[in-house]
Amino acid sequence: MAQDPDEATRAELDALLALVDTGSETAAADLAERFDGRLQFGTAGLRGAMGAGPQRMNRVVVAQAAAGLGFFLKTREPNPSVVIGYDGRHNSRVFAEDSAEILQGLGVAATILPRMLPTPVLAFAVRELRASAGIMVTASHNPAADNGYKVYLGGADDGSQIVPPADGLIAAEIDRVAAGSIANLGRSTAFATAPESIIETYVERTAHVARHVAPLTIAYTPMHGVGLDTFARVLAAAGFAEAHVVEEQAQPDPDFPTVAFPNPEEPGAMDLVLARASAVGADLAIANDPDADRVAVGIPTADGWRRLSGNEVGWLLGWDAARTASGGTLANSLVSSPALGAVAEHFGLEHAETLTGFKWISRAPGIVFGYEEALGYLVNPDTVRDKDGISAALAVLSLAAELRERGETLADRLEQFAAEFGGFASGQISIRVTDLGEIARLSAALRDNPPHEIGGIEVTALEDFLVGVGDYPRSDILRFRLAGGGRVIVRPSGTEPKLKCYLDAVSYEGSGSERVAAARALVAHLESGMRDLLR
Repeated sequence: MAQDPDEATRAELDALLALVDTGSETAAADLAERFDGRLQFGTAGLRGAMGAGPQRMNRVVVAQAAAGLGFFLKTREPNPSVVIGYDGRHNSRVFAEDSAEILQGLGVAATILPRMLPTPVLAFAVRELRASAGIMVTASHNPAADNGYKVYLGGADDGSQIVPPADGLIAAEIDRVAAGSIANLGRSTAFATAPESIIETYVERTAHVARHVAPLTIAYTPMHGVGLDTFARVLAAAGFAEAHVVEEQAQPDPDFPTVAFPNPEEPGAMDLVLARASAVGADLAIANDPDADRVAVGIPTADGWRRLSGNEVGWLLGWDAARTASGGTLANSLVSSPALGAVAEHFGLEHAETLTGFKWISRAPGIVFGYEEALGYLVNPDTVRDKDGISAALAVLSLAAELRERGETLADRLEQFAAEFGGFASGQISIRVTDLGEIARLSAALRDNPPHEIGGIEVTALEDFLVGVGDYPRSDILRFRLAGGGRVIVRPSGTEPKLKCYLDAVSYEGSGSERVAAARALVAHLESGMRDLLR
């Protein structure tokens, strides 16, 4: 409390301490939880609920993180620099300005973006400004109560998110800062503000992603986030017509009043944009998450609108990228569908399966295209070395425009994909817990008593990444190989209290649509089998 510059969080602790003094066991437990350790700084940076205490996101924790990053950078080069972006969440601008003041006070040249902007713009700015590092204050698609702190490194890291050992070295510096008081850190308001031209350059380079333009009717939502202005400018620069925007979700609102979770993957999250698409007779529905680093795509069908899965969009964009690539690598996270490997093999390209997260995908040597099933796509690696929901949306529109010229649709293209490469289908089960120990218990049970079959499909091999698999770092991941070419992968979520199961199947029998139907039936069996195992 003594070092906290925020009146709100000081008052929060005051009130909590007063309740503890009355003998409240609930308040005592709350206080203990907030101070029993601290938010861990890792390869996802920081992310957590806002509030007072070192286990929450607040101005003390953020100042410690900024100072730790600053001290780390000063060990790497004599004149380091940092560019800082922020989204529209509660306290995002405050956290960004605190970081800029702390870094500038340490002698690290800090530049803050001119206003709230999408995460991809920050990732672009790290490379464009040749900064030593970048900070994005965002919790992406997390609930409204959360905020976060994502760190990128420039130089040899080429503007990608941090990976080991950098995360551990930064964490050690943060711990050293936390042993003292942030009140003893010098601050300076002499940090710079980036010019508007940085956004204009991002728009110009992103617009080049569109190789085809045609009259398309587009429904769009930024989901109460910061994507609208940048998306609209990119759309216009590429030559597409203005999108029909969901007005209720058009402007940044940190409370996300129209969605339970501001994540396009969540059930119901795209209801408003699909309704808008139906009302205007749209060809496509596009949804960015609140910081616009992810994109979801809806298409019209005979049975109404449906959202394409992250894997389906990944297949379409990967195939599109491979057609024009003269060499290089198609990359995806190991929990994404194996279908991209079939595309790479067909076109004579390299294929890389990485650990989950774009911090790994973006580092694939010679990357041409990368994706993860959680709606993240890297389509423009010369501009942004991170997932980018705006450039990916434009790539989808470009493909749809090309197909329109041939009298075809994205649905047609998916059927052509199955006929060309095989009928792939994927599913996912998420077990949300309140006690993180339950995740360890479930994982241990699968390790100690691995199943011989899942949903009636034989398990042919178990790969335990904690023991070691190939060149992958040791991780809490289990991969079950199945007869027929399918698989099940089980891992804890990196950002939420969930155990995630990724289900994949493939069929090569019949027409494209028959292959897909057979693979989906296999996935249904796998889902039933995994739910039985995890009861």
